[in-house]
Amino acid sequence: MGIENFFGFFITAVFFTMTPGIDTAFVLNKSIGQGRKSGIYATFGINAGVLTHTLFAALGLSVLLSKSEYGFTIIKFAGAIYLIYLGFVKFRNREDFLPNETKNKVHKDKKNDFWSGFLTNTLNPKVALFFLAFFPQFINPTQIENPMPFIALGITYALIGVLWYLLLTIFASAFSQKFENNPRAGFWLNKLSGIVFIVIGIKIALT
Repeated sequence: MGIENFFGFFITAVFFTMTPGIDTAFVLNKSIGQGRKSGIYATFGINAGVLTHTLFAALGLSVLLSKSEYGFTIIKFAGAIYLIYLGFVKFRNREDFLPNETKNKVHKDKKNDFWSGFLTNTLNPKVALFFLAFFPQFINPTQIENPMPFIALGITYALIGVLWYLLLTIFASAFSQKFENNPRAGFWLNKLSGIVFIVIGIKIALT
């Protein structure tokens, strides 16, 4: 399929995935604050974003984005504004630590966690640029315009991400009940999470 040194790609992708970043912070926040189901939905949303970037790279749209100053700037600020918005919502939010009955009603629709994860990843132009820099190193130069190597590597990267973030979800969700039983700790978790998202959003905007 035009892929070279797949094992090297796999090992490197594992390390990149495990490196803490926006996606890690998002999954941990959902898992600890809202429980395992929210973390799972967020995991699949984030990796749906990975597949979206893969499709863009395969079709050459990421190349156009990287060469268009206006296009890149629009996507960059859209992602930054969305993260800052999530941060302010989280900073002011108390509902994650309501009693169980109310909590279940508030978070009955977990699809929001999926779409939040999807948008967080898709609106991050750094991911598109990362794929453009990373994937071609493992594609035969004669196949660089063939979309299939990009798609194969992107699916592999997404599967690695799903497995890793599901492990994080299982680990982090164990703390969900502890925070639920300690409203004060939950209050500060919301504040800290909000600040983290706001700082990341500002950092993306200034990059």
